[in-house]
Amino acid sequence: MDWDKLRVFHAVAEAGSFTHAGEALNLSQSAVSRQISALEESLNVPLFHRHARGLILTEQGELLFGTARDVFAKLSMTEAMLTETREHPKGPLKVTTTVAFGTVWMTPRIREFLSVYPDIQLTLLIDDNELDLGMRAADIAIRMSAPRQPDLIQRHLMTVRFHVYGHVSYLKRRGIPKVPQDLDQHDLIVFPNDNRTIISGINNWLLEIGEPAPGSRKTILKVNNVYAIYRAVESGLGLAALPDYMVEGNRDIVRVLPEYTGPKIEAYFVYAEELRHSKRIAVFRDFLVKKVGESTF
Repeated sequence: MDWDKLRVFHAVAEAGSFTHAGEALNLSQSAVSRQISALEESLNVPLFHRHARGLILTEQGELLFGTARDVFAKLSMTEAMLTETREHPKGPLKVTTTVAFGTVWMTPRIREFLSVYPDIQLTLLIDDNELDLGMRAADIAIRMSAPRQPDLIQRHLMTVRFHVYGHVSYLKRRGIPKVPQDLDQHDLIVFPNDNRTIISGINNWLLEIGEPAPGSRKTILKVNNVYAIYRAVESGLGLAALPDYMVEGNRDIVRVLPEYTGPKIEAYFVYAEELRHSKRIAVFRDFLVKKVGESTF
């Protein structure tokens, strides 16, 4: 296969139109169209369904696009690895983690990392869904559970502990619970019952402390995101089980019932086996390990 035509095909498949692909490749729409037609002719199969609203890959096109995507991702990774030196890490680095951890803990520390490594082009992908590292959706993932894929390297990063927290304005208004049974008289913020995640199970642990009668505790809000729960607590709405890292340094959010600790979560630094020797991976890992060690949670 002609590499130039394959490059054009990859751009068209990603963009969904000849016009947008041409803009990305700095080629005219007609030049892009000719390259695709020539590729289809050489393979003797149609690669796109053409219609007024744009382009859709055919079955054969989907097959070729899957292979081309893998090839170009590996070429991009190799190019980045070739351009970085052991002494001077440089190049793109994509990191994914959860909304709560990425927004509250990681992002405020990125400025320090980039001041030390200004030639690393960092992209943070904040998403509670796990992105596929094998497909190069990201280079690194900070995950709140151990990965199950055998081709991923993992390093334990930290233990995430949960406690019960409330804002000082709420506690001033409603009082501080002294024993678990006092929670029956408080407004609680939890995950929806049908949310099947590790975090939701820990957060709803608040409803079980002290073995209350079923349904005896009032939930003032159910929300399926721990960062949203944190903001609700911050607003003075009620009490919630939060990871300790989220409230580090926030003097207005206070731990109550401090002797009661929720189930723990183990967080991992994860990356693909093929990136084992990347200096960018190594310096970012070492930076996070150092910052975790400096934290007080």
